[in-house]
Amino acid sequence: MNKFDVIIVGSGASGVFASYEFTKLNTNLKVLMIDKGNSIENRICPIKAGKVEKCIGCSPCNIMNGYGGAGTLSDGKYNITTNFGGDIHKYLGKDKSIELMEYVDKVLCSFDEGETKLYSTKSSNLKTIALRHDLHLLDAKIRHFGTDRNIEILKKMYEFSKDKIDIKFNTNCEDVIKKPNGEYVVITDGGEEFTCDNLILASGRSGSKWMSNICKKFNINLSSNQVDIGVRVELPAEIFKHITDEVYESKIVYQTKSYNDLVRSFCMNPYGQVVAENTNGIITVNGHSYSNPELQSENTNFALLVSNKFTEPFKDSNEYGESIAKLSNMLGGGVLLQRFGDLIKGRRSDDRRMEKCFTIPTLKATPGDLSLVIPKRQLDSIIEMIYALDKIAPGIANEDTLLYGVEVKFYNSKVEVNNNFETSQKNLYVMGDGGGTTHSLSQASACGVYLARYLNELYA
Repeated sequence: MNKFDVIIVGSGASGVFASYEFTKLNTNLKVLMIDKGNSIENRICPIKAGKVEKCIGCSPCNIMNGYGGAGTLSDGKYNITTNFGGDIHKYLGKDKSIELMEYVDKVLCSFDEGETKLYSTKSSNLKTIALRHDLHLLDAKIRHFGTDRNIEILKKMYEFSKDKIDIKFNTNCEDVIKKPNGEYVVITDGGEEFTCDNLILASGRSGSKWMSNICKKFNINLSSNQVDIGVRVELPAEIFKHITDEVYESKIVYQTKSYNDLVRSFCMNPYGQVVAENTNGIITVNGHSYSNPELQSENTNFALLVSNKFTEPFKDSNEYGESIAKLSNMLGGGVLLQRFGDLIKGRRSDDRRMEKCFTIPTLKATPGDLSLVIPKRQLDSIIEMIYALDKIAPGIANEDTLLYGVEVKFYNSKVEVNNNFETSQKNLYVMGDGGGTTHSLSQASACGVYLARYLNELYA
């Protein structure tokens, strides 16, 4: 039977926690979750498996798609905060949002066999030190599991819910139709049709274009969101050790003197690896880290991102980010790599210069010139931020600091929803990063918990 009470399109963080909560509540609702990616045990990137050196454009990308979404093979870092990572508090209130994120934290820890420290920036004197140099550290509590343990946690969550929730992998939702009686029909690439009373769209970052198309079809209002353009910085872990040992993730914001632009550090990975990821055929860069010391590197990596918002007549911020990433792909065949010293001296990095570099890159990338890719305004802002960070962690502005480009954070156009994440179309919901309301593991997961509870109560 292909009739369900609830269908969830996407098995990212919000979908995983919605399916977990439905199972825990022992709901009588018949629920189906579909995803175009692989099951978690089959999500193996050929680069990490040692089969290839560079991204070969797998479709779908195992880093971005499949059970757990883009967060599965990330560093397993959950920021419990409303200061960044989305706007869930604008719908549920700050207290409720924090309560849900702390619940998510307890669930994750219950599936984890080890022990993890809950870091907090509030008790750190780093904020005072940063302020002396016009750097602003945002408050958060941080739980880090590592890529390896995060995968094991998600495997257990899948086992917990798979007998209660129907889950279909390698199934792409091509279209959605609304019947005259209000039911929704999900049409897959395999020609299957699934009908439901309540449809939840949770397609994540990689489903941004698809989400926009569905919303336009149903005349659901969308507002343009920002796109962040930047680089992934890699340097010896010792340089940032005094910060990462204390707070692990330091979300630092700086306003440049040259343009008054905001630059922020993002996704810090102590002893981690730089990785490539494929978003709709575009190769960008990201970072991961592991809990197991045997899998750790000698480097720390993090992103430096400049936020870009546009007004009339141009509104498609994601298209802007894609064009820059495509240029990087064209010049480097994927990810470009440059020494900070070469960038400052106005010369490209090449194989000869990289052979003399004391910082050993953790990702095989093409040596090149980022100034040919990243617009001057953003690049100037990134350079200014590096010099500012060098004041609180001397060594960041060293010549052998590595810059990978480009790193692009695509934000889905924000879908107009009410406080229960329901769109203007009755019983059509949007949750997680796919709706532009959240852009973090903690907030997306909390959104999934809330919506599962809401629908369960609605039909109790």
